[in-house]
Amino acid sequence: MKSTDINRYPIQEYLAGLNIYPAKDKGYYGMYHSPFREDSNASMKIDYDKNLWIDYGSNEGGTLIDLVMRIENCTNGEAMQKLEQYLSVIPSFSFQGNNIPNRKEKEQESAIHITGVTPINSFALIDYLRERKINVDIAKLYCKEISYSVNNKPYFAIGFPNDSGGYELRSKYFKGCTSKDITSHSTKQDTCQVFEGFMDYLSFLTMKNLQCSPSNVIIVLNSLSNLPKVTDTLAGYKSVALFLDNDEAGKRAVQNLRSVCKEVIDQSVHYANYKDLNDYLCNRPAPKQAVKKKPGKGLKM
Repeated sequence: MKSTDINRYPIQEYLAGLNIYPAKDKGYYGMYHSPFREDSNASMKIDYDKNLWIDYGSNEGGTLIDLVMRIENCTNGEAMQKLEQYLSVIPSFSFQGNNIPNRKEKEQESAIHITGVTPINSFALIDYLRERKINVDIAKLYCKEISYSVNNKPYFAIGFPNDSGGYELRSKYFKGCTSKDITSHSTKQDTCQVFEGFMDYLSFLTMKNLQCSPSNVIIVLNSLSNLPKVTDTLAGYKSVALFLDNDEAGKRAVQNLRSVCKEVIDQSVHYANYKDLNDYLCNRPAPKQAVKKKPGKGLKM
Protein backbone atom coordinates (compact mmCIF):
# COMPACT_ATOMS: atom_id res chain seq x y z
CA MET A 1 0.00 0.00 0.00
CA LYS A 2 1.39 3.39 -0.97
CA SER A 3 2.05 6.12 1.57
CA THR A 4 -0.09 8.51 -0.48
CA ASP A 5 -3.07 6.16 -0.07
CA ILE A 6 -2.52 5.75 3.68
CA ASN A 7 -2.17 9.49 4.21
CA ARG A 8 -5.62 10.06 2.69
CA TYR A 9 -7.27 8.61 5.79
CA PRO A 10 -8.59 11.49 7.94
CA ILE A 11 -6.32 12.26 10.86
CA GLN A 12 -9.28 13.30 13.02
CA GLU A 13 -10.89 9.89 12.44
CA TYR A 14 -7.70 8.09 13.41
CA LEU A 15 -7.42 10.15 16.61
CA ALA A 16 -11.09 9.52 17.39
CA GLY A 17 -10.29 5.80 17.26
CA LEU A 18 -7.81 6.50 20.07
CA ASN A 19 -10.48 8.40 22.03
CA ILE A 20 -8.72 11.69 21.24
CA TYR A 21 -11.04 14.54 20.26
CA PRO A 22 -10.53 18.26 19.61
CA ALA A 23 -10.63 20.66 22.52
CA LYS A 24 -11.87 23.26 20.04
CA ASP A 25 -13.50 22.47 16.71
CA LYS A 26 -13.71 25.30 14.16
CA GLY A 27 -15.38 23.25 11.42
CA TYR A 28 -12.48 23.14 8.98
CA TYR A 29 -9.79 22.60 11.61
CA GLY A 30 -9.52 21.42 15.21
CA MET A 31 -7.21 22.24 18.11
CA TYR A 32 -6.09 19.18 20.07
CA HIS A 33 -4.09 18.45 23.16
CA SER A 34 -0.91 16.88 21.80
CA PRO A 35 -1.10 13.07 22.17
CA PHE A 36 2.65 12.64 22.56
CA ARG A 37 3.57 15.26 25.20
CA GLU A 38 2.10 17.23 28.09
CA ASP A 39 -0.04 19.94 26.52
CA SER A 40 -2.51 21.88 28.63
CA ASN A 41 -3.06 24.53 25.94
CA ALA A 42 -4.40 22.32 23.11
CA SER A 43 -1.67 23.55 20.77
CA MET A 44 -1.84 20.88 18.05
CA LYS A 45 -3.85 21.90 14.99
CA ILE A 46 -5.43 19.40 12.57
CA ASP A 47 -6.34 20.92 9.20
CA TYR A 48 -9.32 18.82 8.11
CA ASP A 49 -9.22 19.94 4.47
CA LYS A 50 -5.48 19.42 3.94
CA ASN A 51 -5.40 16.43 6.33
CA LEU A 52 -2.21 17.70 7.96
CA TRP A 53 -1.21 18.42 11.55
CA ILE A 54 1.13 20.84 13.25
CA ASP A 55 2.12 20.93 16.91
CA TYR A 56 2.98 24.53 17.73
CA GLY A 57 4.43 23.51 21.09
CA SER A 58 7.05 21.14 19.68
CA ASN A 59 7.33 22.76 16.21
CA GLU A 60 6.55 19.45 14.48
CA GLY A 61 3.97 18.47 11.92
CA GLY A 62 3.16 16.48 8.81
CA THR A 63 0.94 13.69 7.55
CA LEU A 64 -0.92 10.85 9.27
CA ILE A 65 2.13 8.61 8.92
CA ASP A 66 4.31 11.28 10.52
CA LEU A 67 1.86 11.54 13.42
CA VAL A 68 1.81 7.78 14.03
CA MET A 69 5.62 7.73 13.94
CA ARG A 70 5.59 10.39 16.67
CA ILE A 71 2.86 8.82 18.81
CA GLU A 72 4.21 5.27 18.57
CA ASN A 73 7.89 6.29 18.53
CA CYS A 74 8.50 4.07 15.50
CA THR A 75 10.05 4.21 12.05
CA ASN A 76 8.29 5.20 8.82
CA GLY A 77 8.05 1.58 7.74
CA GLU A 78 6.63 0.46 11.07
CA ALA A 79 4.06 3.29 11.03
CA MET A 80 2.95 2.28 7.53
CA GLN A 81 2.57 -1.36 8.61
CA LYS A 82 0.51 -0.34 11.65
CA LEU A 83 -1.73 1.90 9.55
CA GLU A 84 -2.12 -0.58 6.69
CA GLN A 85 -3.40 -3.20 9.10
CA TYR A 86 -5.51 -0.65 10.99
CA LEU A 87 -7.17 0.59 7.82
CA SER A 88 -7.69 -2.89 6.41
CA VAL A 89 -10.36 -3.60 9.06
CA ILE A 90 -12.41 -0.52 8.14
CA PRO A 91 -14.69 -1.78 5.36
CA SER A 92 -16.14 1.69 4.69
CA PHE A 93 -12.77 3.17 3.69
CA SER A 94 -11.77 2.70 0.06
CA PHE A 95 -8.32 3.50 -1.24
CA GLN A 96 -9.79 3.75 -4.73
CA GLY A 97 -12.32 6.45 -3.90
CA ASN A 98 -12.90 9.24 -1.46
CA ASN A 99 -15.04 7.41 1.08
CA ILE A 100 -14.69 8.76 4.59
CA PRO A 101 -15.96 6.43 7.33
CA ASN A 102 -18.53 7.69 9.79
CA ARG A 103 -19.22 6.45 13.30
CA LYS A 104 -22.32 4.48 12.27
CA GLU A 105 -20.38 2.59 9.62
CA LYS A 106 -17.62 1.83 12.12
CA GLU A 107 -20.15 0.02 14.26
CA GLN A 108 -20.94 -2.48 11.49
CA GLU A 109 -19.83 -6.08 11.73
CA SER A 110 -16.08 -6.41 12.11
CA ALA A 111 -14.07 -7.24 9.00
CA ILE A 112 -11.81 -9.44 11.13
CA HIS A 113 -12.45 -13.17 10.66
CA ILE A 114 -10.88 -15.47 13.23
CA THR A 115 -9.40 -18.60 11.68
CA GLY A 116 -7.66 -20.15 14.69
CA VAL A 117 -7.26 -19.90 18.47
CA THR A 118 -4.22 -21.59 20.03
CA PRO A 119 -1.84 -21.13 22.96
CA ILE A 120 0.79 -18.44 22.37
CA ASN A 121 3.71 -20.11 20.59
CA SER A 122 4.77 -17.63 17.90
CA PHE A 123 8.31 -16.36 18.43
CA ALA A 124 7.21 -12.94 17.10
CA LEU A 125 4.42 -12.63 19.69
CA ILE A 126 6.64 -13.88 22.51
CA ASP A 127 9.28 -11.32 21.51
CA TYR A 128 6.58 -8.64 21.50
CA LEU A 129 5.57 -9.57 25.05
CA ARG A 130 9.18 -9.45 26.12
CA GLU A 131 9.59 -6.02 24.52
CA ARG A 132 6.65 -4.89 26.67
CA LYS A 133 8.40 -6.55 29.68
CA ILE A 134 5.38 -8.84 30.23
CA ASN A 135 5.97 -12.19 31.92
CA VAL A 136 5.24 -14.64 29.10
CA ASP A 137 3.98 -17.41 31.40
CA ILE A 138 1.50 -15.02 33.01
CA ALA A 139 0.37 -13.76 29.58
CA LYS A 140 -0.29 -17.33 28.46
CA LEU A 141 -2.73 -17.77 31.36
CA TYR A 142 -4.93 -14.95 30.08
CA CYS A 143 -4.28 -14.66 26.35
CA LYS A 144 -4.35 -16.79 23.22
CA GLU A 145 -2.64 -16.66 19.86
CA ILE A 146 -5.32 -15.59 17.41
CA SER A 147 -5.00 -16.30 13.70
CA TYR A 148 -7.32 -14.13 11.63
CA SER A 149 -7.86 -12.76 8.17
CA VAL A 150 -8.83 -9.37 6.80
CA ASN A 151 -9.81 -9.19 3.14
CA ASN A 152 -8.40 -12.73 2.75
CA LYS A 153 -5.00 -11.64 4.08
CA PRO A 154 -3.73 -13.76 7.01
CA TYR A 155 -2.50 -12.20 10.26
CA PHE A 156 -1.89 -13.28 13.83
CA ALA A 157 -1.90 -11.47 17.16
CA ILE A 158 -2.16 -11.85 20.91
CA GLY A 159 -5.83 -12.16 21.84
CA PHE A 160 -7.33 -11.16 25.20
CA PRO A 161 -10.95 -12.37 25.57
CA ASN A 162 -13.72 -9.94 26.51
CA ASP A 163 -17.20 -10.41 27.94
CA SER A 164 -18.82 -10.42 24.49
CA GLY A 165 -16.91 -13.52 23.43
CA GLY A 166 -14.59 -11.46 21.26
CA TYR A 167 -10.93 -10.57 21.55
CA GLU A 168 -8.74 -7.54 22.02
CA LEU A 169 -5.92 -8.03 19.49
CA ARG A 170 -2.33 -6.80 19.90
CA SER A 171 0.88 -7.30 17.99
CA LYS A 172 3.87 -5.13 17.24
CA TYR A 173 2.05 -3.72 14.21
CA PHE A 174 -1.62 -3.84 15.16
CA LYS A 175 -4.04 -2.75 17.88
CA GLY A 176 -7.68 -3.66 17.37
CA CYS A 177 -10.51 -5.94 18.43
CA THR A 178 -13.17 -8.27 17.08
CA SER A 179 -15.77 -6.68 19.37
CA LYS A 180 -15.50 -3.83 21.85
CA ASP A 181 -16.38 -4.76 25.42
CA ILE A 182 -14.96 -5.00 28.92
CA THR A 183 -13.34 -8.07 30.46
CA SER A 184 -14.46 -8.82 34.01
CA HIS A 185 -13.69 -11.36 36.69
CA SER A 186 -15.74 -10.94 39.82
CA THR A 187 -17.08 -12.47 43.00
CA LYS A 188 -18.96 -10.88 45.87
CA GLN A 189 -16.39 -8.50 47.28
CA ASP A 190 -16.35 -4.91 48.52
CA THR A 191 -13.38 -3.73 46.44
CA CYS A 192 -12.62 -3.62 42.73
CA GLN A 193 -9.57 -2.99 40.56
CA VAL A 194 -10.10 -1.30 37.18
CA PHE A 195 -7.44 -1.36 34.44
CA GLU A 196 -7.68 0.67 31.25
CA GLY A 197 -6.14 -2.04 29.04
CA PHE A 198 -5.12 -5.65 29.32
CA MET A 199 -1.43 -4.80 28.92
CA ASP A 200 -1.80 -2.74 32.09
CA TYR A 201 -3.35 -5.73 33.89
CA LEU A 202 -0.58 -8.06 32.69
CA SER A 203 1.97 -5.43 33.74
CA PHE A 204 0.46 -5.34 37.24
CA LEU A 205 0.64 -9.13 37.54
CA THR A 206 4.20 -9.14 36.18
CA MET A 207 5.41 -6.53 38.66
CA LYS A 208 3.74 -8.33 41.56
CA ASN A 209 4.82 -11.76 40.22
CA LEU A 210 1.24 -13.00 40.56
CA GLN A 211 -0.85 -15.37 38.47
CA CYS A 212 -3.98 -13.50 39.49
CA SER A 213 -4.79 -10.31 41.34
CA PRO A 214 -5.38 -10.51 45.11
CA SER A 215 -8.56 -8.52 44.45
CA ASN A 216 -11.38 -10.86 43.47
CA VAL A 217 -13.09 -8.22 41.34
CA ILE A 218 -11.20 -7.16 38.22
CA ILE A 219 -12.50 -5.05 35.35
CA VAL A 220 -10.37 -4.42 32.27
CA LEU A 221 -12.06 -1.68 30.27
CA ASN A 222 -10.19 -2.46 27.01
CA SER A 223 -11.03 1.15 26.11
CA LEU A 224 -11.90 4.15 28.24
CA SER A 225 -15.01 4.50 26.06
CA ASN A 226 -16.38 1.41 27.86
CA LEU A 227 -16.34 3.14 31.26
CA PRO A 228 -20.01 4.26 31.10
CA LYS A 229 -21.01 0.57 30.85
CA VAL A 230 -19.68 -0.14 34.34
CA THR A 231 -20.12 3.18 36.18
CA ASP A 232 -23.30 2.04 37.98
CA THR A 233 -21.62 -1.23 38.92
CA LEU A 234 -18.55 0.57 40.31
CA ALA A 235 -20.78 2.82 42.41
CA GLY A 236 -21.83 -0.25 44.39
CA TYR A 237 -18.34 -1.13 45.61
CA LYS A 238 -16.92 0.11 48.90
CA SER A 239 -13.59 0.94 47.20
CA VAL A 240 -12.44 1.19 43.58
CA ALA A 241 -8.74 1.23 42.61
CA LEU A 242 -8.10 2.76 39.18
CA PHE A 243 -5.12 1.99 36.94
CA LEU A 244 -5.80 4.43 34.10
CA ASP A 245 -3.53 6.25 31.66
CA ASN A 246 -1.78 9.44 32.69
CA ASP A 247 -3.57 11.64 30.18
CA GLU A 248 -6.37 14.18 30.29
CA ALA A 249 -9.05 11.56 29.56
CA GLY A 250 -7.78 9.33 32.37
CA LYS A 251 -7.70 12.19 34.88
CA ARG A 252 -11.18 13.28 33.86
CA ALA A 253 -12.47 9.72 34.34
CA VAL A 254 -11.01 9.61 37.86
CA GLN A 255 -12.78 12.84 38.79
CA ASN A 256 -16.08 11.67 37.30
CA LEU A 257 -15.98 8.41 39.25
CA ARG A 258 -15.22 10.23 42.48
CA SER A 259 -18.61 11.88 42.16
CA VAL A 260 -20.44 8.53 42.11
CA CYS A 261 -18.23 6.02 43.98
CA LYS A 262 -17.81 5.71 47.75
CA GLU A 263 -14.01 5.63 47.54
CA VAL A 264 -11.75 5.98 44.50
CA ILE A 265 -8.03 5.23 44.75
CA ASP A 266 -6.09 6.73 41.84
CA GLN A 267 -3.18 4.32 41.43
CA SER A 268 -1.67 6.39 38.59
CA VAL A 269 0.17 8.45 41.22
CA HIS A 270 2.59 5.52 41.46
CA TYR A 271 3.51 5.88 37.78
CA ALA A 272 2.91 9.62 37.46
CA ASN A 273 5.87 10.30 35.14
CA TYR A 274 4.88 7.59 32.66
CA LYS A 275 2.16 7.22 30.02
CA ASP A 276 0.59 4.18 31.66
CA LEU A 277 1.39 1.19 33.85
CA ASN A 278 3.09 -0.74 31.04
CA ASP A 279 5.22 2.28 30.14
CA TYR A 280 6.30 2.38 33.79
CA LEU A 281 7.13 -1.33 33.72
CA CYS A 282 9.21 -0.90 30.56
CA ASN A 283 11.09 2.22 31.62
CA ARG A 284 11.22 2.34 35.40
CA PRO A 285 14.70 2.74 36.94
CA ALA A 286 16.41 -0.49 37.88
CA PRO A 287 16.40 -1.14 41.63
CA LYS A 288 19.59 -0.11 43.36
CA GLN A 289 21.84 -2.92 44.43
CA ALA A 290 22.31 -3.16 48.17
CA VAL A 291 25.85 -2.31 49.23
CA LYS A 292 27.45 -5.15 51.11
CA LYS A 293 28.98 -3.92 54.34
CA LYS A 294 32.26 -5.28 55.57
CA PRO A 295 31.84 -7.38 58.69
CA GLY A 296 32.45 -5.33 61.80
CA LYS A 297 34.72 -6.25 64.62
CA GLY A 298 32.15 -5.66 67.30
CA LEU A 299 29.56 -7.87 68.92
CA LYS A 300 27.93 -10.37 66.55
CA MET A 301 24.20 -10.98 66.97
